[in-house]
Amino acid sequence: MSYDIRLVVLDMAGTTVADDGLVERAFQAAAGSLGVEAGSPEHARMLDHVRATMGESKISVFRHLFGEEEKARRANTAFEAAYHDLVDAGHCEALPGAAEAIAELRGQGRKVVLTTGFSRATQDRILTALGWESIADLTLCPAEAGRGRPYPDLALTALLRTGTDAVRQVAVAGDTGYDMLTGSRAGACVVAGVLTGAHGEERLRADGATHVLASVAGLPALLAG
Repeated sequence: MSYDIRLVVLDMAGTTVADDGLVERAFQAAAGSLGVEAGSPEHARMLDHVRATMGESKISVFRHLFGEEEKARRANTAFEAAYHDLVDAGHCEALPGAAEAIAELRGQGRKVVLTTGFSRATQDRILTALGWESIADLTLCPAEAGRGRPYPDLALTALLRTGTDAVRQVAVAGDTGYDMLTGSRAGACVVAGVLTGAHGEERLRADGATHVLASVAGLPALLAG
């Protein structure tokens, strides 16, 4: 089956960019800055929530965990600082075949937008570390779209900003259930889960995946039919 896909919306960490536990390490630093001791029951409860909500806007996660806006913002600032330090120390690399897949998708005449649950500052840090400043047609973070995942805003903003004609011309790919919810709620024709990140096939399909791939490297062939 061939698809008339004009726009491909790709997640970053876990889908095109290796995570390797960086989110959890940065979360531990953020929680510690607010007095949550590593290894404590409270820390374990919070970490479980972080894992379950991978892909969601990070400030939204911290609002849920800490309740108060001031605490959430302090935690988010600490998280970003820790994540930036990890990226700057070289703990950031593309997943195998990701850059080639993006180039192939664009070579097929499709526009590619990279999205994230991170802030613009963190997203730019990753793009710079990988030399990916110009790899896609557009990059988006939650603050630029209205709401982050699992809402449809990132995919729909990508459609509007690229001048794509219809939601049925959109494919969304990601490694989390929240990516799948974003794609399905946006009306994307293809919602592809990849098994290189946070969630397995069962969670991806439960949240709306139309396809599940071993990695994003398989996406160009899927869309080419």
